[in-house]
Amino acid sequence: MMLDRKTQVKADMMLVVLTLGWGVSYFMMDLCLEEIDPLTLNAFRFLGAFAVAWLLAAKKAIHVNRITLWYAFLVSLSLIFVYIGATYGVKYTSQSNAGFLCGTAVIFTPILALVFRKTVPDKKTVFVVLLCTAGMAMMSLDTHLHVARGDLLCLMCGLSYAVDLLINEAGVRREDVNAFQLGIYQLGFTGVWMLILALIFEDMRLPQTGGCWVSLIFLTVFCTGIAYIAQVVAQQYTTATHVGVIFTLEPVFAAIVAFLFAGERLLPRAYAGMVMMLVSILLMELGGKEEDAIARE
Repeated sequence: MMLDRKTQVKADMMLVVLTLGWGVSYFMMDLCLEEIDPLTLNAFRFLGAFAVAWLLAAKKAIHVNRITLWYAFLVSLSLIFVYIGATYGVKYTSQSNAGFLCGTAVIFTPILALVFRKTVPDKKTVFVVLLCTAGMAMMSLDTHLHVARGDLLCLMCGLSYAVDLLINEAGVRREDVNAFQLGIYQLGFTGVWMLILALIFEDMRLPQTGGCWVSLIFLTVFCTGIAYIAQVVAQQYTTATHVGVIFTLEPVFAAIVAFLFAGERLLPRAYAGMVMMLVSILLMELGGKEEDAIARE
């Protein structure tokens, strides 16, 4: 089925807004991690987001079929590794390395699509991915990239998120999968996994300050609850590769937030990298009517 171009652009722009929220989330996560541990933070985020989504849309969520639940379960398995990689990775490596390596989903997504689905990317997509990757490297990397424990964890995050995108895309292309319900139940499954891990490996405790509570609520409601449901709904109208490229804007937005609220300054080459990434998004959205055709299962 051919994707409608105007609808796809709208879906992509929705994903850009979500990516802005995730860029802000780095600042919020830093505040939260001063008081609570990573697995505990993720358990609160996903279980809280699931509770909010259920309360707001219980009538739409209560009648769910097994196929939708199965895809939600599969997505949750990938999200465990995404968030363990991201939260612990940032803890054990530099912010610049983490920003680049967690963003490697843009590289892994078309590679995995080629390997497992035999989906050959068109020339424009290949160019956009390369341009994004170069811009991400200029923005995020120092002169030396040390392959340490934190770097490997962040790389795991990028690979796992590419898997997440492809599973979500496979799910929402099916007529018997409800995208809205898929978004809700993946939150619940992920929250349960994170709670189990937190109970085993961490000393769970509640935030102690108002600032941490505000940050946790923002992470829970917008960055997790609204964002993941909106992502799977929007992904019905675009492709996993487009989503992967759009999500490379996350370190750009994170850098802007750090500049405004934390007084962080970047090197000139980093700002040049940001421009390259923004140009790649523009190129991806302009022209081309045939490359986004996707066969519905």
